[in-house]
Amino acid sequence: MVILSFIASYIIPFVLVLSLLVFVHEMGHYLVGRWSGIRVTAFSVGFGPELIGFTDGHGTRWKISAIPLGGYVKFFGDEDASSLPDAQSVSTMSEADRAQTLAGAKLWKRAATVAAGPIANFILAIFIFAVLFSVYGKMIADPVVAEVRPDSAAAAAGVQPGDRLVALDGEKVTTFDDVRRYVSIRPETQIVVTVQRNGQDLQLPMVPKRTEITDQFGNKVELGLIGVVTNEERGNFRLETFTPVQAVAEGVKETGNIITGTFRYIGNLVTGRMKADQLGGPVRVAQASGQMASLGFAAVIQLAAVLSVSIGLLNLMPVPVLDGGHLVFYAIEAVRGRPLGAGAQEIAFRIGLAMVLSLMVFATFNDITNLIG
Repeated sequence: MVILSFIASYIIPFVLVLSLLVFVHEMGHYLVGRWSGIRVTAFSVGFGPELIGFTDGHGTRWKISAIPLGGYVKFFGDEDASSLPDAQSVSTMSEADRAQTLAGAKLWKRAATVAAGPIANFILAIFIFAVLFSVYGKMIADPVVAEVRPDSAAAAAGVQPGDRLVALDGEKVTTFDDVRRYVSIRPETQIVVTVQRNGQDLQLPMVPKRTEITDQFGNKVELGLIGVVTNEERGNFRLETFTPVQAVAEGVKETGNIITGTFRYIGNLVTGRMKADQLGGPVRVAQASGQMASLGFAAVIQLAAVLSVSIGLLNLMPVPVLDGGHLVFYAIEAVRGRPLGAGAQEIAFRIGLAMVLSLMVFATFNDITNLIG
């Protein structure tokens, strides 16, 4: 019974969410590739042995594979699912056949086809956020301080109850969530908080403290805190509604916030302001999927939007075997006037694959350590 409960609570939501995101990502590659005249031989959600599939009238094999940790589109003339060209096969093709391969397409068509996957993930995230904002609205609060925690950065800087936070490092803030988002990704980094008090603006420098908190599911998360709290009276809690156009704009803003936060988090890892054990792999994603499922459909869909942005960004990393690696090769080709040699590309792809697998192993090890620790 425990195993069945685990599968129902964690594995099934994880597989459903990840499969949706992979399908959209690969559909981006597929649609732009087909539009560019490139033949697609396989479209797979998942890796490994095929579980079920069919072949359409264009010769594309659509399938669901056994390992639900990704997917791929294989183009005509590719050696494998990583879109490494089969140089020997392509070199013996007729001009007509070669024009239908990814390697034989014009440079801009190749770049557009590769970039379409991550872009599709970003568009999906914007769409999901827009729908959520249109249907549910957004609960907001004014950035007015109701309480200042003792021994906090805000207390040391002189923030007082009743102060209205109007800017952070000169960037205007209009909601308390704006403050939380800005501060949380800047632990141990000095910021200047502009507060409005008795009609005057005061510039108060402070350094958010790196703090480990426990969320409602018992997960430990590190973030920056300055130690200010609002409440319903001071913050004027209210539900903001949006027209469809406004909801799309909010979706773009929310997606941009996730992208900015991700890059800031990476910077914090490099500078040591955050620990690498915050990185999550498949186990943590499965856990999060199950936890969000317990909160309802809207929570699962919101998680899907966040993960969609993450998948888009991950695939744009300049690592051979990922979309970003392909784009780097195309940029080199544009400068050199000719592509890298087949041997150099193959070596780079093998190195890139090793890097990706190593990162997955590291993230999974962190997941398991956090679960049992």
